[in-house]
This record gives sequence, C-alpha cells and structure tokens, in this order.
Amino acid sequence: MRALRWLLVLAALGLAGCGREAPAGAARPFPQHVGYPGQQAAPGRYPQEDLDAHVRAYYGEWKRRYLKVAGQDAAGRPLYRIVHSLEKPDETVSEGMGYGMMIVAYLAGADPEARELFDGLFRYVQAHPSDVDPRLMGWIQPPDGNGNDSAFDGDADIAYALLLADRQWGSGGAVDYAAAARTRLEAIAESTVGPASRLPMLGDWVDPGGRLEEDLKYTEFSPRISDFMPAHFRAFRAFTGDPLWDAVEAAARRAVSGLEEGYSPATGLMPDFARPVHDMGFPLKPVEPGFLEGPHDGDYDYNAGRYPWRASTAVLLYGDAFWRERMDKLSHWAESATGGDPARLNAGYHLDGTPTEGQAFFTVFFAAPLATAAMTQPDQQAWLDALYEAIHDRHEDYYEDSVTLLNLLLLSNNYWPP
Repeated sequence: MRALRWLLVLAALGLAGCGREAPAGAARPFPQHVGYPGQQAAPGRYPQEDLDAHVRAYYGEWKRRYLKVAGQDAAGRPLYRIVHSLEKPDETVSEGMGYGMMIVAYLAGADPEARELFDGLFRYVQAHPSDVDPRLMGWIQPPDGNGNDSAFDGDADIAYALLLADRQWGSGGAVDYAAAARTRLEAIAESTVGPASRLPMLGDWVDPGGRLEEDLKYTEFSPRISDFMPAHFRAFRAFTGDPLWDAVEAAARRAVSGLEEGYSPATGLMPDFARPVHDMGFPLKPVEPGFLEGPHDGDYDYNAGRYPWRASTAVLLYGDAFWRERMDKLSHWAESATGGDPARLNAGYHLDGTPTEGQAFFTVFFAAPLATAAMTQPDQQAWLDALYEAIHDRHEDYYEDSVTLLNLLLLSNNYWPP
C-alpha cells in the first residue's frame, strides 16, 4: 500500500515513471545513498525508500511551482529559470539559478528531463551576465535599477552545479560543463574574493580596498556569512588545483571563530553580515541594522539561517572537525532553546539566543539546515527526527523550499560531492 500511495503522489506531480531507472548518460542517478564520512545520525522514523520518495515528491512540487520556461535562445533552444517568489513570479535571482541547477543535477534519474532543464537553466544564466564581470551572472533579473552586478553565493552555486553536471553527464555534449565551471571559478576568484582578506565578497561590485566609511562600507572584509561554503571550496580546490580555495576556507574559519568567541560563545549563531571591529581587517563584528538588507542584518536571520547547512555539508562529506565543533554548539543550543520542539523555533535570533521581535513563527527555512546539523551529532536523534517530521512535506515559497529540498537531499544521503 505504501508503494502504491507514492506512485499516486508521483503521478499527480508529473513524476510518474521517474523511478530508479536512469536515463541514458546519467552517471550518478538518483537515488545514490552516499555514505557520509562525518555522519553521526540519520532520520530514524522512515526507511530509506520513504526518504527517497519524500525527495521525489518534494522535487515534483518544487518543479511545478518554481521552474519556468523563459523563452528561447537565438538557436531556438529553450531557456528555463527559477522564479524568485510566488508573489513576484517575473523575477529571478542568481541564487535561485544556482539552487535550481544543483537540484536538477542531483535529481537526474528521478526526472528524465533533468539534463534538458539543466542546460536551459544554464543558458538563462549565460544570457544574463553582470555588467561588472560578464563571466558572472547579474544577481536579479530583470535588473532592479540598482545596478546589474553579481552576488557571490549565486555564482558559487552555479559553479558547483556545473561540476555536478560534469560528473553526471560528462562535458562532451552541447555544453562543456567543465570548461564553463573553470571560466566561472576564474571569475569568482578574480572579481569576488578579497585579495587581502581571502573572504568571499558580496559581489563583483564591491571595492576590495574601500575604507569603512558610510559611503564605502562594503569592502573585502564585509562578508555575508552564509557565503562561507567550505564543501564548495574543497570541490573548487580539487577541480582547479588552485590553493586560493584553501585560503578562502581558512579565512572563513578565522572569521567564524572570532565572531563566535566575541558575540555568540553560548549559541554558535552567526550574523547575516559582518564587518571589521577596526578600520580594515580581522577580527569581525556583526553589522549594524540596515547595513544592506534590513533591520536584522546583524542577527541570525534570513541569510545566516543557511549557515548550518553550509557548515554541516563540510562535516558530512569530509568529516571536518572544525565545522563539526561549530555545529555541536549551535545544534545543541537550538534543541535546548526550543525544548526539542521545532514548532517553537523563532524565525530569527539575536546572537545571544534571544528571539528577534515580531518573528515568532515556524518556517522550514530555519528548521531544515538545523536538521542537517543534527546529522553531525551522535546524541540528537530525537531532535533530528522531530525536525525531519516538520519539514519533509511542508511547502512555503521559493527560498524556503529550495533550501529545504537541498537539505532533504543531504538528509536522505543523496547529496554527493563532484
């Protein structure tokens, strides 16, 4: 009966027939059931076949809601894009394109259209370059009037997705994924990594050497903490052979260590954005309200909520001890702060662990990365199971659902390094 029920779900979502048989050319078809070196726990209430089915079902709804046709290129080939929000269906951001390309590459084998969709998403990326470095993508389409420039996280995820595609389908077809990844990584390194700080910069629009005065407050020492992607950096190092990516991860570790020691010693929470305590250089501090996006820029909010996902990926895939220690503190704080009840998660916190005002509601955006963090701990089985139950079939909007789906891939042991 359980198998029949899932077949009916998949048929309703347009995924009937997208089972375990891989389309021709998919080298790592879904599901993969990867053994993670750093894994300490797994969702315990469901067998593996149900975890896989949850991913398929979630993907089907994600695809229906957010993956849209976006016309054709000059050769008549289809373009696809990821909508920015159900309330703003005409907008697309580079972050969403990176998420979408990663998701589609991982779901090859469950979706026979995966390669066509991936190539169409990448063609859309190529059709919307940044005005600053055209090897990168303009972060929002159509441009919002504040400049057509890049965002680090979008391009980093796009580059990672291209590495996944090279592993999944090879680079001998219509798109040379490996060459495209190399070009994008060169651009990321040259235009969005601080030459002195080695930190990810907000985008190619940042003046690395600017001084932290009001008109030049965005510098190579003012990162978005969720841009710290240690598992990505390791894949980039392995692919390019460039030791720059070792330096980028080392800088991220230095920044996180200083922020935790100075501002969140009891919680391990990170702010959305940070800037230097003094003129330029380390150590960093949380930014003031209104630094870039809103009143919670210095809190654990809708950027930093991705931090446990990014850090936990390095623990799971590589067994990294530094990031495990960070997740040990943060994950146990989260369980304690909620009494083990995900419904009590606030949608944002000050770094001392007090809830931010006006955000007393549950969202999968904060819960899903915490579920992945709990996988890195040997004593949080009940917390992990409660989080998984709260997220695996709950849909909200593009941002929340995309982050949740990527975490469901990790939670089901279907997330593999390129």
